[in-house]
Amino acid sequence: MSGPQCCSNPPTLNPTSGSGHVEKLGGLDSYLTGSPDSKLAIVLVSDVFGYDAPNLRKLADKVAAAGFFVVVPDFFYGDPYVPAADGSRDSLPTWLKGHGPEKGFEDVKLVIGALKSKGVSAIGAAGFCWGAKVVVELAKGDFIQAAVLAHPSRVTVDDIKAVKVPISILGAEIDWTAPPELVKQFEEALTAKSEIKSHVKIFPKVSHGWTVRYDISDEEAVKPAEEAHKDLLGWFVNHVK
Repeated sequence: MSGPQCCSNPPTLNPTSGSGHVEKLGGLDSYLTGSPDSKLAIVLVSDVFGYDAPNLRKLADKVAAAGFFVVVPDFFYGDPYVPAADGSRDSLPTWLKGHGPEKGFEDVKLVIGALKSKGVSAIGAAGFCWGAKVVVELAKGDFIQAAVLAHPSRVTVDDIKAVKVPISILGAEIDWTAPPELVKQFEEALTAKSEIKSHVKIFPKVSHGWTVRYDISDEEAVKPAEEAHKDLLGWFVNHVK
């Protein structure tokens, strides 16, 4: 379920990127951006490369500009996945054993509890690759008001059938981890749940990771990423209020 594409185009991590700052929230170091007085919060759950990724923080800043308080927690406790110098991913299975989305789900509940204790009244969550599994688990309960999954990893049709909140799924045409066939099964499962608002979109000519692991100097890569960001933000504006 976590194929080679999960680790393609790794970002150059930068702990000082973004216009926000890092502090602890719910016991986790977290990148925070936006007004801390906002009653509406969005939690972004990263891929395996973690919360220091500049494109992810840039997206957090973009969401914050719409009036949300945005949190990007460090679910890996300073130990994101680092591919080998030769590009091999042999170490990924071992890394995942110590950094599973199950632990991420337990940790994100602490972050959400901390937000609610600060007076936040509505919360959305978006997960990217690894993070999508964490967010779909949140979407099965009453933790959040809306969810977005981008190029999800390890998410199953049964997961989608159990979702209880409005959910948007953004898939890639070129994706071995969540191929279009699987994303269409997600769509069918959601269509059968007419009481749950849903949005499913497969972006043509893009690969797994395109929403956060794009080259900012490549206009052809930036354009579909920004389209996905617009969809993500629109979903939260409509359902987290």
